[in-house]
Amino acid sequence: MSRLAATVLVFALASQTALAQDATTYPFDGSFEDATFAVESAIVDRGLVIDYRSHVGEMLNRTGADVGSDVKIYDQADVFLFCSAVLSRKVMEADPMNIAHCPYGIFVTDREGQVAVGYRHLPEGAMQEVQGLLDEIAREATGQ
Repeated sequence: MSRLAATVLVFALASQTALAQDATTYPFDGSFEDATFAVESAIVDRGLVIDYRSHVGEMLNRTGADVGSDVKIYDQADVFLFCSAVLSRKVMEADPMNIAHCPYGIFVTDREGQVAVGYRHLPEGAMQEVQGLLDEIAREATGQ
């Protein structure tokens, strides 16, 4: 039984590692505030509306002690959530279950002065067009 438990643990850890790497990030040469402004501009300049800006870093820092942790994960971290009526209709006409990926998100993180912009990977098929949009936004915001 211990061999089975060890095997399950190895697969579980490998799955968590794969999930954690299931995002693309680009370094940003500048401050967190400049990066968030660049991301917001890159989204809005495409005629898209930001539905919500989630202050994930603030929440984690504020609640750490409440959950028994003193680990500071990010100095700052925000996620911008938005949709594209054109792309959303296209991908959901291809597969109505693509609603699971909407709204789309771009994140900005600051860890010990290292600022990055990124997005999570989306499934193959129709959602790759959305992933292309996310990549364009992230690259534009980071000047790449």
